[in-house]
Amino acid sequence: MKEKIASIEQEIQAYSIQNPSELEKFRIEFLGSKNKLKDLFGELKTVPNEQKKEVGQLLNSLRTLAEEKFNSVKDTLDTGSSEKISIDFSMPGEPSEIGARHPLMQVRSEIIEIFSRIGYTVSEGPEIEDDWHNFTALNFPPEHPARDMQDTFFVKSEKGEMALRTHTSSVQVRVMENQKPPIRTISPGRVYRNEAISARAHCFFHQVEGLYIDKNVSFADLKQTLLYLAKEMFGETAQIRMRPSYFPFTEPSAEVDVSCTICNSKGCNVCKYSGWLEILGCGMVDPAVLESCGIDSKEYSGFAFGMGIERITQLKYKVNDLRLYSENDVRFLKQFKGSI
Repeated sequence: MKEKIASIEQEIQAYSIQNPSELEKFRIEFLGSKNKLKDLFGELKTVPNEQKKEVGQLLNSLRTLAEEKFNSVKDTLDTGSSEKISIDFSMPGEPSEIGARHPLMQVRSEIIEIFSRIGYTVSEGPEIEDDWHNFTALNFPPEHPARDMQDTFFVKSEKGEMALRTHTSSVQVRVMENQKPPIRTISPGRVYRNEAISARAHCFFHQVEGLYIDKNVSFADLKQTLLYLAKEMFGETAQIRMRPSYFPFTEPSAEVDVSCTICNSKGCNVCKYSGWLEILGCGMVDPAVLESCGIDSKEYSGFAFGMGIERITQLKYKVNDLRLYSENDVRFLKQFKGSI
């Protein structure tokens, strides 16, 4: 028995394997279902009991030897195909698509960059707000009719009735409560309103609101800041106009329009054929709001403004339907790869 094992061991060591077909013959002969080793294992029962342990160890070593030789040779041969695959490394590789930021995020970053040049910091806050920060601190008492101006999504929670914030002015309240003037900050973020979805409106959108509070801040400072924004965003030829308006948290208040870049002020369905498109609301911070947040309105004054990023993006890239921003159409989104 030992002589047979030694003979097969020599045969395995001397077996020459040069190609995949010879490797397969080796596998069949020494590791297949009817291999030579299997016959030896079958003869193990005829070996005297006192020799079975030694012979069994020899057989196991023999099988290990065959498996190791098979695996080592297999690693050096192409056993997957009888034909070698030829690769021309001088050929250009397959192009890979490179992703890009969403156009709204590109414009958001550009707005932040524009205001950072004149000393504005970025502030953020929660999207689910309590009544105080979303309404009351901004001069919206419970019975105030201005609450009806904003169609709100209310949320029930353990803390009572909460709401999906209707504006990022709630972030400004938090800043005024926790920071002493001078304050110069912008608050970008997503907001929600229960509105009919159309080319000009959506139930969720993105805002950037700005706040500047210091001594002797005037409406002229506000106007120059917004003119600076328009020219930096839309070019030196951009024009703005301010119309008197009403907001509970600012007095006086104004709506700001910019010349429509989609139609070059000639009139289109986006600007309602007026040549102007409303981009933001603004005004001087109401003294009652300052007092609500613990700021002395006799010593400090300030202005606030808020704009929709979707509307700014419409003007900048001449997009005529803001629903495109949230439909995830790759054909639309890939147009903005090289924008910023």
